[in-house]
Amino acid sequence: MSEKMKLVVFGAGGFGREVMWAVERNHEFRSQYTILGYVDDIEDDSNLKLNGHTVVGNTQWLLEQEDVAVLVAIGNPVTRKKIIDQLQTNQTLTYPTFIASDVLMSDSITHGVGCIICSGNIMTVNIEIGDFCIINLDCTIGHDAVLKDFVTLYPSANISGNVLVKENSEIGTGTHIIQGKTIGRNCVIGAGTVVIKDISGGCTAVGNPARIVSKRGDLT
Repeated sequence: MSEKMKLVVFGAGGFGREVMWAVERNHEFRSQYTILGYVDDIEDDSNLKLNGHTVVGNTQWLLEQEDVAVLVAIGNPVTRKKIIDQLQTNQTLTYPTFIASDVLMSDSITHGVGCIICSGNIMTVNIEIGDFCIINLDCTIGHDAVLKDFVTLYPSANISGNVLVKENSEIGTGTHIIQGKTIGRNCVIGAGTVVIKDISGGCTAVGNPARIVSKRGDLT
């Protein structure tokens, strides 16, 4: 029998602890790994134990390890990308995709590396998910939707068919995006927003229907 690979969850905050709990419940995924614990840049992380797992080190500690699998459980896409960029200097690290055991999804879905797909999600057919995406609890994603790299869907987001969400965008809790719409790069869509028109890159949008409340430049 081959030796199990070591696994850490990067991020010991609330979402990181939820991910660790989900990993423990997914026996098929967990059977492939030996869980070392959390990695987090906490000032005093010595012997800190959270829900039965220890914070084993910080970013620098992880950069000094070899052949460790990393789940980066950081919701903010910008922060998540910065962490991944920093970790890339250690080419022995790997980034598995974790899919909770109760997710409903078809065989026609593709996904990249380093994604975290949480419990209660329903994803139908011909969906494309990029690298390092997070799909939090209880979301729905319709046919032919595309999520580019580093997208975050917060709980109970509803993404209709043929929607495109571009890189580094955050889709807030309880957001609804109707069919065929595009969310540009680096957008923030506030909780409960109803998107009925395309949102250009770099925008923050809120409300029903969505209205743009700030714009950081044309980043489409």
